[in-house]
Order: sequence, then C-alpha cells, then structure tokens
Amino acid sequence: MTYFEGFVAPVPEANRDAYRSHATNFSSLSPEFGISRHVEAWESDVPEGKATDFRKAVDAKPDEKIVFAFFEYGDRQERDAANEKFMSDPRMEEMGKDMPFDGKRMIMGGFKAVVEEGRGGGSYIDGIVVPVPEGSREEYARLAGTNAKVFIEYGASRVIEAIGDDVNHGQVTDFYRAVQAKDGETVAFSFIEWPDKATRDQSWEKIMKDNRMQHGGGLFDGSRMFWGGFDTIVDTSKQRSTQQAGTPITA
Repeated sequence: MTYFEGFVAPVPEANRDAYRSHATNFSSLSPEFGISRHVEAWESDVPEGKATDFRKAVDAKPDEKIVFAFFEYGDRQERDAANEKFMSDPRMEEMGKDMPFDGKRMIMGGFKAVVEEGRGGGSYIDGIVVPVPEGSREEYARLAGTNAKVFIEYGASRVIEAIGDDVNHGQVTDFYRAVQAKDGETVAFSFIEWPDKATRDQSWEKIMKDNRMQHGGGLFDGSRMFWGGFDTIVDTSKQRSTQQAGTPITA
C-alpha cells in the first residue's frame, strides 16, 4: 500500500500566488527525494464545524485560507529516506527562509494507506480527517473500503484512506489536537479526488442517499471528524504528463 505524508497549512489569502510558486519550485525537486507524487490543493469549500474543522486545526486567522497537501511514496522506508535527504539538502534550508505562510501552525504526519480505489487525477479534492480508535483499525478499513467503491461508482477518480503511522505531537498544532484525539485513538488522513468540482457537487447528494453507504455509527466519533473541498493548484503527476507530451510547464 502507498505511504503518504499529509499536510494541512494556513496561508494568507493574499499569498496564494506566492504559495503556488513556492510549492511549484519545490515540486520540481521532489522526484530527487523519491516523492512519486506531490499534490497541493487550495481551500474552496471548507465548512465551519461545531467541535473541529480545518480552520480550527491550524488556528487559521480570518485572512487565511487552508491548504491540503500530500506526498506519495511507495512505502515508509522511501518516506524516511526522503526526510533524511531534506534535512541535508542546502536548497531546503534556502527555501525555508522565505515561506509564504506560518510553518509553525502547519500540521503533518506519516500515514499508511488501508484503502486505495481508482487512479489519481482531476482538479478537485475532498480532504477528510477522522479520529479512529486504535483497536478499530481493521473495522475502519473495511467500512472505508465499502464506501470507496460507491464514491468511484458516482464519478470519483480516486479514494484514499490512510491511517496514522508516524504522527508526532507538535508544540503548537498537530493532527491529534485537530481531532481532539483521546487516549487510544489515532488519526485517519483521507481524500477523494474528483474530475472537477461540478462532478463532486452533483455526486455528493446521490451518494449520501445511497443505502450502501456505511456511516460508521459507533465506530468513531463523527462529531470530531472534519472535511472540506479544495482546488488542486500543484500536481506533479500532471506536470510529468504535460512534459512527456512536449508542452512546457509554467508556475
């Protein structure tokens, strides 16, 4: 199963172009570190939650938007090797001097996929973060796998469910704090890729009415789960495809 480094970050809305340029510059280097795919997505439809939500997760300010991002690796070993390269590469230190957002409030962690349906692509992503009891990992994966097939049937390009494998506690924010995790709980980092927002919007109403959907009653605390919709602004799989076709990439 694929391994993911998942990120959620608050970025000033005025810095959208600067952030995209920053992420695009890094994505040009990502293959050197062993990252098979790098995706960055910008807030489009992020609702406010009563207990938790994407904005609360990173203490977002009124003028900030949320970025949902991930790196893909073949396994944990590839991720660990990449992180070692990051720390020793002087280009990373240079990039870190001019970050267009507050990195102290970014949350990140390593997650191992337990469900993979479909193929990546499209221009829109639903990001989801869920608190999952450690003892319910297998049951959660079974439920998520059943639901994933329904999403694909209704037009989703890809569905990923990944469970916390290397998620650290941060000084300011982290994934545990984001879902108000209790003792004995881990975190699921999940996403659904769609061809576009229109497909996503048209599909969700039908999906929620489908009797095959299982909502996990009693398996996890849904009041502490949060989700949101994001426009893809960087996707290295698309960059490679365009380059192979002979079209130059612009930031």
